[in-house]
Amino acid sequence: MSVAATPGAAGGRTVISPTVRILVSDPIAADGVERLRAAGEVEVATGLSPEELKRRIADVDALVVRSETKVTAEVLDAARRLRVVGRAGVGVDNIDLDAATRHGVLVLNAPTGNTIAAAEHTVGMMLALARNIARADASMHEGRWDRKAFMGTELREKTLGLLGLGKIGFEVARIASQGLKMRVIADDPLVTAERAEQAGAELVDFDTLLAQSDFLSVHVPLNDKTRGVIGAAELARMKKGARLINVARGGIIDEQALADAVREGHIGGAAIDVFTKEPALPENPLLAVPGLLFTPHLGASTTEAQVNVATDVADQIVQYLSGGGPRYAVNLPTVQPEEMARLRPYLTLAEKMGSLAAQLAGEKVSRVVCSYAGELSQVDPSLLTAEVLRGLFGHFTDTRVNAINAKLVAKDHGVAVEERTTTRDLDHADALLVEVIGKERLILVGTQFEGQPRITRINDFRVDMEPNGVFLVVQHNDRPGVIAKVSGLLASNDINIAGIELGRDHPRGQAVMLMQVDDPVGSELQVALREIADLESLRVVTL
Repeated sequence: MSVAATPGAAGGRTVISPTVRILVSDPIAADGVERLRAAGEVEVATGLSPEELKRRIADVDALVVRSETKVTAEVLDAARRLRVVGRAGVGVDNIDLDAATRHGVLVLNAPTGNTIAAAEHTVGMMLALARNIARADASMHEGRWDRKAFMGTELREKTLGLLGLGKIGFEVARIASQGLKMRVIADDPLVTAERAEQAGAELVDFDTLLAQSDFLSVHVPLNDKTRGVIGAAELARMKKGARLINVARGGIIDEQALADAVREGHIGGAAIDVFTKEPALPENPLLAVPGLLFTPHLGASTTEAQVNVATDVADQIVQYLSGGGPRYAVNLPTVQPEEMARLRPYLTLAEKMGSLAAQLAGEKVSRVVCSYAGELSQVDPSLLTAEVLRGLFGHFTDTRVNAINAKLVAKDHGVAVEERTTTRDLDHADALLVEVIGKERLILVGTQFEGQPRITRINDFRVDMEPNGVFLVVQHNDRPGVIAKVSGLLASNDINIAGIELGRDHPRGQAVMLMQVDDPVGSELQVALREIADLESLRVVTL
């Protein structure tokens, strides 16, 4: 085993200030602010300009926003300490997720806290639209009593189409099918027929959704795939007189196309809570169309919902800053709680193996292969692979490397990453094999015993290494006297040996010695050790 020179032990690891600072830049419920104080110092400063936000965020560890604050790439570039952005609500289209991921900043949200509020608002908008409630109210305030002008339609036995059957869409479907006795159809590629049936909905394709809906409500996030997904062509394929509701995100429905379709009489009306640009400005084409129903982004505006999302996101931030895993991470590999329980003992092992690989064979790395055996092959290994990469690249880059951006950092360094499951015998039933191919090739195998990480193989040498502390990793010919010479020279330099682990391929063949020491071993002493014991290689590693 020949190994590469070791960079400084500190590498590029980020040192976190002992005082955690949290900035709340949009109004959230007081209960949420109070819970954040469990994590550190909290500053509430709303209505900040982009420049002021960039100035204030420079020394902040966590940022809490709603929809008003725009967390742009420029803001994230200025956030030297930022570790997490929490969105008190569902949508994260006001946060540059790509930039956050590049910077290793976790983005989390609170997708369940406003489910009931948004679903009820959707149903309320649909009822108001069907019965012309807003127009009739305005007419009476103007002193008129004009019953004939506001003839409505019943919802019972009408077809409600849902674009998206997530948490909010599911609740809308349940209310509409069970409470209003509507026929509910939905298009959502991620939802099973069994799940849709639980809400009283029938899954259909997008074309059927458009063609059969009397009322169409959108419940999808705004992204590149959904932006403008309902445009002029889609509106033309809908029933004449159909109505639309949007309490999701502005931009999913093409506003100009909807305005034109309503004016032409093909679309019977629309109830809109969200807009492409907010606040909705006078030049928004929808505002000039008579008879449309608008609310100023009120979907989550209930007292209960605001408390729910504020406390939910606050609790997650406190948990994350104290070393825990958030429930609703947006840009982190998603791992179910039961899987996390199985993975947790191996996370430290994976990071230690990556760090050891960096210090033994980290030069000119071109490929990293992580192979998983036993129970590790039965769960999503993304977090484990990310920890291996964090340990590896933490020695070679100033970029903060974590589970959020580890694979991007590898790609930026031209390193290919592979994940495999294997039925190979890796010495133990549940094991992780890390192969690093670069200037040289290194193989490490690890497992855990009683919750403690163990490295059990370095290339062809079987070892039992508890990866914690400072080690001399020595490769030498297996012959008498090597250990005595090394330990003697260390003793003469007042360096205490904490433990020794040996591995060899066969008697009198090649051997590896892992000697844990309590004191630093300088470069001059390393040279002397190589010479006096005729060692093939010696590296000092810190784990």
